[in-house]
This record gives sequence, structure tokens and C-alpha cells, in this order.
Amino acid sequence: MVDGFVASGFEAVRSAFADGQTTDEGGAQLCVYRDGAVVVDLWTGGDPVSGKDWDGESLAVQMSVSKGVTATCAHILVDRGQLALDAPVQEYWPEFAEAGKAEVTVAELLSHRAGLSSFDPGAGIGAQELTDWSACVSALAGMTPLWKPGTALYYHSLTWGYLAGELIRRVTGKSVGAYLAAEIADPLGLSLWLGLPESEEPKVIPQFHRDRWPGRDEVAAALSGAGIDVSARLVEATLGTVATRDAGIDLLNTRAGHAAEVPAGNVIANARALARMYAATIGEVDGVRLLSSETVAEARQPQTDGLGHPAPLDRLPVTHRFAQGYELTRPVSPMLGEGSFGHLGTGGRLAFAHPESGVAVGYSCTNMTGTDSVGPDPRWSPWLAALRDGLGR
Repeated sequence: MVDGFVASGFEAVRSAFADGQTTDEGGAQLCVYRDGAVVVDLWTGGDPVSGKDWDGESLAVQMSVSKGVTATCAHILVDRGQLALDAPVQEYWPEFAEAGKAEVTVAELLSHRAGLSSFDPGAGIGAQELTDWSACVSALAGMTPLWKPGTALYYHSLTWGYLAGELIRRVTGKSVGAYLAAEIADPLGLSLWLGLPESEEPKVIPQFHRDRWPGRDEVAAALSGAGIDVSARLVEATLGTVATRDAGIDLLNTRAGHAAEVPAGNVIANARALARMYAATIGEVDGVRLLSSETVAEARQPQTDGLGHPAPLDRLPVTHRFAQGYELTRPVSPMLGEGSFGHLGTGGRLAFAHPESGVAVGYSCTNMTGTDSVGPDPRWSPWLAALRDGLGR
């Protein structure tokens, strides 16, 4: 049972969305803008955890889709000349220059090349500390990079939000959540927050996952079996992130997790808000445009093509592809092909824009299937294909 609206020419997207959700026990939403107008606004499923009502206005934690939202905040500053991608981070955040980081640029930080992919093993940052902004930012400012910045990439899954977020805070004097509200959510009328007000709590539908993800010991054993030295500092730090993951996901289902600002993962929104935000990055939406065409062109320039992982993780295949804070199309996340920019989120969330077709997409779900590490989420494939057909792509 799918509710909602599709414009003429996009009828196949409705049935394709239904097909993709056939075996999903959770709720899902899909919203598509084209040339600044809504052409798809659909929802289906329900909430098997709390039993709350599920519709197009329901809210969910967006996991790493949050990174694309935070990147948009950063590029608004670039657009206004308040932030330069080729400038050293320490120009805006002086304490960041400690421990050999004086030359790290804003571009390297945004594109997961800064060498700070996980907290140091001895920093004492676990799941509960993720809500402590000062502790996380101080740990990163004083940290020696895990590899020479700029020479390799590795996904900064937790740390990226504090790095980009503190940069935004230093430039604007506002937290990322406050800046997001003032410059994006309020002007566009979005149901989108980083730091959810308690008044919005009843609309939040819990996320859940039935799949069992490998724990720290299993990942360590797999790495060791691949000939990787698990006692290396980079590997120990990475395993710390693995150990934090499940507890962190549990935290993000709590009021404390909703109220905090964790820009790498706890934006709370619906598909309508995500699609509308991305639509306003590539064109005007009801009189609001967030980024100029020139800034979009710069923001989606590939930054990691040709780079490998740092040693000793250089034995692992590279599965990510980054621009300036946004993900680019790759086998795991094809989006609408080359030119697309956005971000997926653990468990199947997805939001992106494709300037060449004037399209912006938001997909939100509550069932964290865990498939995004091995290939495109099978729930996306039918409606992405139907959308491409509708666009003549």
C-alpha cells in the first residue's frame, strides 16, 4: 500500500517504489524534485518498533546522509567567500595546527584525506562521548594524523562531522545545528534538524536492524587473515570505531541522541526535506537557492580518484569516492550516474542531486538492512530504474 503523489510521466515510480518495499517490514519515504517542483512524494510501510503512525511527515534519523547536509552548510560559506577550500584549516581553527596538522587544507578535511578517520585509541571517545562536542573536537585538534594528510583516503565515518562542524562553528560562531536552521531549514520550511527540539520528538520513528553486523573481534580476525597488522595505530583506531558503531546506533534512538549534534550521523528529517534541500542546491525552490552553479561545480569535483587507503589498510579495496564532503557515484551508490552528488546513510537512507537533469532525491527508511556495504540497497534499484526511464536517461 503506497500513499502519496506522482506527477504525470512518473507513474511507474510509484509501482517501482512499491516493488522495492515488498519485503521491507519498516517504513519508507521517497520524494523527488525536478526543476524546483515536486514530481514524486510517496510513503509506505509502518513502524514495527513503537507502533507510531507513519506518513510523509514522519521523521527518522538519517545516519550519514547527515554528512551531505553538513557539507551543504560548508559550501554556503564557500559560496559567500567566508571559507576557502584551499586554505589551511588552522586559518579558521588555530588549535587544529597541533601535532603536525598545520598544512592540512579545508579540501583535505572535507574529502576524508586528513588522516583523522577515527579517534585515537587512547582518547577515551566511545558511544556516550559522541554527544560531548567539546571532548570530541578537543581530541581531534590534539591528535597526530593516522597517515600523512593528502596522500590517501579512508572514510572518516564518525570524526568527519566534528571536523567539518567545528570548522563551520569557527567561521560562523554558530553550532552546525543553529547554522543549518538559520540558513537552510527555516528559509526552505524543512522538517530537518541537527539537534532535535523536544516538541518534534513525537514525530520521530525509531530505526531498527535485524541484520547482525560483524563486531570488533570478527573484523580484527578478518583483517589479520588478510595479512594486515591489527596492532598498527590506524587499525586499532579503526577497530575502535567498529566497537562504537552498534552502541552509537542505539544512542541515536534515544532522546539524548536526538537532541545532540553529531553532524556525521544524527540529522533528523524526512524524505521531503532532504529532496527539497538538494533541489535548492542546484536551482531555485520557491525563491530560495542555496548554492551558485559555480559553487556546485567546485563542490562536486572528484577529490579521491586514484588514491588508495593508507598502510596497512592499503590491502583493502577502495569503495568510497568523494568530492568536497559529498559522495560521488560509485557501484554501491549509482544515484543517477555521473554528475550526481549527495550521500547515502547506513541502513539504506539516500539523498542526492543531479544537476544535469535538474533532479533531487530523498529516500528515508527505518529498517537498517545493512546492505549498503556490499552493493546498492535492493530497495532503491526499482525506483531508480523507473526514475531514469521517466527522465529519458
